[in-house]
Amino acid sequence: MNASEAEKRIVELSEQINFHNHQYYVLDQPSISDFDFDQLLEELIRLEKEFPQFLSDLSPSQRVGGAVTKSFKAVPHKYPMLSLSNSYSKEDLLDFDRKVKEGLGMNTLDLFSSPNINYVCELKFDGLSIGLSYANGLFQQAVTRGDGVQGDDVSTNAKTIRSIPLQLKGDFPKSFEIRGEIFMPRKSFEAINKEREEIGDAPLANPRNAASGTMKMQDSAVVASRNLDCYLYYLLGEDVAQLSHYESLQAAKTWGFKISEHTKLVSSIEEVIAFIEHWDKERFNLPFDIDGIVIKVDDYKQQLRLGFTAKSPRWAIAYKFKAEQVSTQLLEITYQVGRTGAITPVANLQPVALGGTMVKRASLHNADIIEKLDVRVGDFVFVEKGGEIIPKIIGVDFSKRNPAAEKTNYITNCPECDALLQRLEGEANHFCPNDSACPPQVKGRIEHFVSRKAMNIDSLGAETIDQLVKAGLIHNIGDLFQLRKEQLLPLERMAEKSAQNLIAGIEAAKMVPFERVLYAIGIRHVGETTAKKIAKKVKSMQLLMQASKEELLQIDEVGETIAESIAAYFADEKNRAIIQQLMQAGLQFELSEAQQQAGSDKLQGLTFVISGVFNKYSRDQLKEMIELNGGKNSGSISGKTSYLLAGENMGPEKLKKAQSLGVKLISEDDFIALLANT
Repeated sequence: MNASEAEKRIVELSEQINFHNHQYYVLDQPSISDFDFDQLLEELIRLEKEFPQFLSDLSPSQRVGGAVTKSFKAVPHKYPMLSLSNSYSKEDLLDFDRKVKEGLGMNTLDLFSSPNINYVCELKFDGLSIGLSYANGLFQQAVTRGDGVQGDDVSTNAKTIRSIPLQLKGDFPKSFEIRGEIFMPRKSFEAINKEREEIGDAPLANPRNAASGTMKMQDSAVVASRNLDCYLYYLLGEDVAQLSHYESLQAAKTWGFKISEHTKLVSSIEEVIAFIEHWDKERFNLPFDIDGIVIKVDDYKQQLRLGFTAKSPRWAIAYKFKAEQVSTQLLEITYQVGRTGAITPVANLQPVALGGTMVKRASLHNADIIEKLDVRVGDFVFVEKGGEIIPKIIGVDFSKRNPAAEKTNYITNCPECDALLQRLEGEANHFCPNDSACPPQVKGRIEHFVSRKAMNIDSLGAETIDQLVKAGLIHNIGDLFQLRKEQLLPLERMAEKSAQNLIAGIEAAKMVPFERVLYAIGIRHVGETTAKKIAKKVKSMQLLMQASKEELLQIDEVGETIAESIAAYFADEKNRAIIQQLMQAGLQFELSEAQQQAGSDKLQGLTFVISGVFNKYSRDQLKEMIELNGGKNSGSISGKTSYLLAGENMGPEKLKKAQSLGVKLISEDDFIALLANT
């Protein structure tokens, strides 16, 4: 292919990919399979590498991220990004309606002789406000709200959000700005928190903070992986030809923007109130968070006549939902010790219904929160769901406090091992430093080590680990490989067969590949994916132990925090001793020769679901082959699944779902051929 042909093909591919992106992420109407889409994207990436002179900053290939932004430039807003006045009651809304009519010179007693007022009702998305600029149909810049006068340029990260168009279609203005909200769907939020808990990090508080924090990340590839979304709701510019706000939103939809299907045009304040009452109940069924409803006068001429105050427009108001809140009694404060030693104070409550569930416990987070709330045992406290997900105490009903209630003093010693707690400068949580002998830490690390995604010793459950620790048979993960069957038999509910299975399971774990061993040892912040990246790059545990911080930072997905955590882990003599134990036991502490030779990017961008029984390879071996060649494994079928790798006795539900979504089924032989021919 010559340069002219390549340029033409790149343009064709870009147009096709942009079309399919819009169908999938904006309209939720995919028209091709994920595999076919990925094939188009892979061809585009290949051509752009071969002919870099045709690579555009707005190419759909740039949505996968990879660029690093060290600092975010402050940019002044062309149009100030004002906040809205808030309302919390029906009376506030009626007052807003009255002021609008007065501002337009309408006699509220004689509405039949006055011009009509239409309002647009919109969901108030709980995320990060953003302004997107376009010129000649091309994306130019994305700027956060900031202080309303200027914000941060987050264009590189915004381009990774698939619902933000990079190139428009149709009859759009020459130059304009459109504003909206970047948010994190609850499903993405829950997946991130699950991963954080697995690697010993504190969970994120709510999707709003998660979205805001993600958009300020330096690595755009991480931003791309977090599946942010964006709804647009306000058009600005001298070239905007529409006569009303609602018309402008409908026009923006035809240009390629994602406009909420729940936006509604109404003709009275009574209809506004009905809309609010509907969504006050239905909001919990949405896949994302909203915290209210925005009401805007529809007619642009009426908006212009009403004008602005110093802080907000007179033609719009935000109705804020009251967070569902209840009062109940605090019965006790207990303290949990995590596997990394972090201490979490927990409020044990008189059970109370909240948000459709019965709440018995709520996190008090840390000593500072307890001090700030001045919460005491016996108090009646107000509880709400932060981000509609995590129950939290937001205050104390001091009118009901028992005068004899004693001030809460945060514990000074570990509730499990009595070690003196520590609190590092700049950190919110206290922690127990006795990581080698504190029972929850010892047991937590062992439970993580034997878990399915780590060493997968399924014959060793939490109860058995508890027995082994209490009996003094194991003190760390290295001790597992010293166990003998005769030591196990005296334990309660440990028969000959159970003991034999346990020893066999531990022995089989010696064949688990290096990347899973690295994940299993439990270095803080090193999750499953990061462990695979490190193993692929470093090749062996010995080399990893010798690596400098600077060398670690060269590894994909390893930043300052992870590099420091790895260095601190191997600097600890106790950890090095355990690693030595595991080495002597015969665990896999380096990539096999086959792994080192087999690695490739042949399956880059493809997602597989494996189901059934196979003849030539085990399921774990197939998963390893997929990951070694750049592909991804998933446990469930979705529209993003490229292939269902189907074996014998595959579950009928997975087959049915794959067929309904148009996911291609391949056999074990098909997969081998695909790997050979890709």
